[in-house]
Amino acid sequence: MALYVQKYGGTSVGTVERIEAVADKLQRFKEEGHDLVVAVSAMSGETNRLIGLANAIQDDPSPREMDVLVSTGEQVTIALLCMALQKRGIQARSYTGSQVRILTDSAHMKARIQDIDVERMRGDLEAGRVVVVAGFQGVDAEGNITTLGRGGSDTTGVALAAALKADECQIYTDVDGVYTTDPRVVEDAQRLEKITFEEMLEMASLGSKVLQIRSVEFAGKYKVPLRVLSSFKDGPGTLITTEEEETVEKPVISGIAFNRDEAKLTVQGVPDIPGVASRILGPISDANIEVDMIVQNIAADQTTDFTFTVHRNDYTKAETILRGIAKDLGAREVVGNNKIAKVSIVGVGMRSHAGVASKMFDALALENINIQMISTSEIKVSVVIAEKYLELAVRSLHSAFDLGKVDTVSE
Repeated sequence: MALYVQKYGGTSVGTVERIEAVADKLQRFKEEGHDLVVAVSAMSGETNRLIGLANAIQDDPSPREMDVLVSTGEQVTIALLCMALQKRGIQARSYTGSQVRILTDSAHMKARIQDIDVERMRGDLEAGRVVVVAGFQGVDAEGNITTLGRGGSDTTGVALAAALKADECQIYTDVDGVYTTDPRVVEDAQRLEKITFEEMLEMASLGSKVLQIRSVEFAGKYKVPLRVLSSFKDGPGTLITTEEEETVEKPVISGIAFNRDEAKLTVQGVPDIPGVASRILGPISDANIEVDMIVQNIAADQTTDFTFTVHRNDYTKAETILRGIAKDLGAREVVGNNKIAKVSIVGVGMRSHAGVASKMFDALALENINIQMISTSEIKVSVVIAEKYLELAVRSLHSAFDLGKVDTVSE
């Protein structure tokens, strides 16, 4: 018998029929003797519907009232799932984030979990009940409803598992695990049997949409075994675990992540003096624009070209800010490109294998794909390329690193 915390996303509970299917799955776990705590999202599309209602009334609604509004989506799901379980003769009890007391800070719409009161849940589990908790939400010290940001139900599930010291946190979604890359781009992409927290964190931050980044950070920090599974078909999924538990024969590269939502900006002819990077990036940061990759090139005339990437949605805003900065610095001009993409190879095996980056660059060169920027860490190499070559680049790298071979992953 084990204690599992399971999380079901919006598509998994998107209709009454799917909620019934989740109840059937939970019934099988209960019949096997397991204890269950379940975190659920709002039904698919419901959060967007609620946001639409708010925007129809007010262009810039209060974050506090937005949290009150959007948190109702999960309240519907927890009640319906408990009804479906009770219909099957299974004792179940639902809790909102404030009822179970998921204590957060007061940052509305992007709150962070500070503590979880497990007493009620422990009592229910001892009484044989399934505990169903609203994901994505909590309460601050003043009693205000808070939400954790989009995708926050993943974080709720992991945090509950950490607080309860669960045997495993199982994230049920619309894919059956973590793949070597997006199967929609590469037909022979393989499901990974295991991946480390470190690799998964890189994959999530670099564009893989399987898990919310914060949930992976939380799981890694508290060493919560995390498994990604499909709500719609049975299978072992992918276990996200610590590096120490990985096998010696782990492939050098575990996966390829990519992100289409990139834009690049360059300030040309900036005086090469101390503090210039801060003067460029300070106002960008003050505008709440996140900077990703940065490259600085020094010219012979004591000037520098300063290049960085931002999310494509921030491109116009960042460009406007930069033009003002460039004028103040006496820079030559500002140029940009919002038709780029980032492709990254990820794997803890890079630490003990040389030549990985050169192999990546050779594979792209064979396809005549020009590399515009490069960024590296211990376990990843990222490159910026023209967006039109993205899928070709991913397929060529997947082939170059033999990620399509079934013997590198679980069958």
